[in-house]
Amino acid sequence: MRTGVLSKENIIDYLNENFINTWIENAELGRTGSLQAPIAKRRKREGKTFNTNHALARTIMKGWVKGSPVDCFVISHDFDLMGSVDFNEFLDNLQRPEDEPATYMQFLKDSLEGKRPGLGDITLTPEQPSQEVVDTIHTPKMAHQDYTVVGINTTAFPDGGTLIVDIKVGRDDAIGLFFLLDGNKKLPTEKVPEGIDPAAWHSQESDEYEKALDALTKVWGVFPGQTGQMTYEFDRDQRFKLCATGDQWGGVGGINAFVAKISVEENQNEKDTK
Repeated sequence: MRTGVLSKENIIDYLNENFINTWIENAELGRTGSLQAPIAKRRKREGKTFNTNHALARTIMKGWVKGSPVDCFVISHDFDLMGSVDFNEFLDNLQRPEDEPATYMQFLKDSLEGKRPGLGDITLTPEQPSQEVVDTIHTPKMAHQDYTVVGINTTAFPDGGTLIVDIKVGRDDAIGLFFLLDGNKKLPTEKVPEGIDPAAWHSQESDEYEKALDALTKVWGVFPGQTGQMTYEFDRDQRFKLCATGDQWGGVGGINAFVAKISVEENQNEKDTK
């Protein structure tokens, strides 16, 4: 990802060269229940099919907003969802109709600058050093197909601190795998990194896999109803990605909820100077 602030003059060219920006009518992907049957009949009549297992389709469906007729996405070439806004919210944020171009441009800039607008990310500050996130994990048919990602912004702590993530998994089927990445690091993909045993990469096991993953910290095998904790000391302001998925050991297709309490404890010497 490019760092720094993108200017209005080059943002569109850069977007077109490196990312996907699209508006998706949710009815076309089968989200609107009353239109599922008519659309299925139309596709059959026209001889067209829609592959919901394609990586791009999965990314789009992951970003759906409940109740939204149309969603707008910015997606990387690795199918990492970088920004999302639903049409209703977009209109609600407009003070005047003539503000639409500037509002849309700001959404694009925030997406390309790694701020992940509309994706439920959290910002921690000395005034609010702890927040809770409630989301779901899914166990894909193949590893690295389906991640729930929460962006964590700790830039309000210029001298760093300790990031603490307390996780509790619900009582449904899926077993949780959770790991913490630097905010600029790309998510693992189905493509096996060069020099890595494919079996190790897809099974998410072995020292070889962990080295290639390069997570800052992790907690794996959190069974239904159980808890886990991750801690990571950082010495400067930083952005992180909390990534969650289902462990295939528990069987593919499983789903579960999780609650993550994400907190920062400031460095003691920083507290003493205040």
